[in-house]
Amino acid sequence: MRSLQRAAVAVLLCALTVLGVSAPAAARPDTLILISIDGFRADYLGRGETPTLSRLAREGVTAPMRPAFPSLTFPNHYTLVTGLWPDHNGIVDNVMVDPVLGRFTMKDSLDPRWWGEADPLWVTADEQGLRTATMFWPGSDREIDGHRPDYYRAYDQSVTGDARVDQVLAWLDLPPGQRPTFLTLYFDIVDTMGHRGGPDSPALNAALRSTDASIARLVDGLAARGALDHTNIIIVADHGMASVSPDRVVYLDDGISPGAVRLITSGTSAGVVIDPNAPAGTQAALLAPRPHAHCWEKAHVPPELHYGSNLRIPPIVCLADVGWMLTTHELVAQGRGVRENGAHGYSPAAPEMAAIFIAHGPAFRAGIALPAFDNVDVQPLMAKLLGLTVAKGDGTAATFTPALTP
Repeated sequence: MRSLQRAAVAVLLCALTVLGVSAPAAARPDTLILISIDGFRADYLGRGETPTLSRLAREGVTAPMRPAFPSLTFPNHYTLVTGLWPDHNGIVDNVMVDPVLGRFTMKDSLDPRWWGEADPLWVTADEQGLRTATMFWPGSDREIDGHRPDYYRAYDQSVTGDARVDQVLAWLDLPPGQRPTFLTLYFDIVDTMGHRGGPDSPALNAALRSTDASIARLVDGLAARGALDHTNIIIVADHGMASVSPDRVVYLDDGISPGAVRLITSGTSAGVVIDPNAPAGTQAALLAPRPHAHCWEKAHVPPELHYGSNLRIPPIVCLADVGWMLTTHELVAQGRGVRENGAHGYSPAAPEMAAIFIAHGPAFRAGIALPAFDNVDVQPLMAKLLGLTVAKGDGTAATFTPALTP
């Protein structure tokens, strides 16, 4: 199907060329920089710690954005650049088991087949003649469908926020024929401090100030180059953050024989496999109602979660109430209990999971506050800004019609 879609795009581009219109050169789109601040909850913007972000929001467009389920880092970053729910883009969790490929973790994802169920926007842009650069983004340092960004850096958490900004500016200093038009930029310290100290901690507020200063460095750098008026900036997060505690834990193996269930994932949500030799009634016990958590067979996951058909999703999916965590007695005995003060992965409808969205630049009207929307809408918006033809996905750019300049 994807090869047919690409072939159709190629035919369209050839037709434009025959008519004397070169799609990449006819009207070079404004530069687009997609910035992710991992773990930046939507209401952090009101804390007074981020003057640069607040100014960009006042001068542009802002809204709370619903993440995809599960509200975790890898699934949502891939959703943002593919316009597909994790169930459809194949990155269904930070940890997965594939019938063919085996086990996937965030540190072990080099095999391009993990990423091959959907094309991220940098692949589409490359196929249609735009140069791309990624200063960190999940999947961006892997070969996907035969493509990599023109410029990219393999993820290294030790690289400072300012150094990440300087790399983006250096790419924008390249000669016009080499300069990228679509770039990504990723910051992780807000998420890190949200986990360690919790969403209301002084460490989290310090991380907000640090990231805001790095974004100010980017904005000032664009202005100094005379590029700010020709650059669209979209700032997003993959999810929010909620306070958690070792006192709020649900043991999924309560009332179940030891070893009868195996957790592929644990935490705010869990993917569960039942041992083939488990006693009769194990599944019924797991699915039975319990305080602060819900478990479903994957085919019966609530439809609003858009989750449950992909082969990489375990047979049983469990979800904790906000502020609670899921585990087993076996995992706790192994020293793998709750050791953080903040977590995410909960229902996208939870206010604590709402992510930041800010859009600023020549494509956007000033002072627009949109209602909450789903993050699958971001990829079709970016494709529209870049003049790219993309296959129909799960989102729509129409969400942003009231916010776009004529």
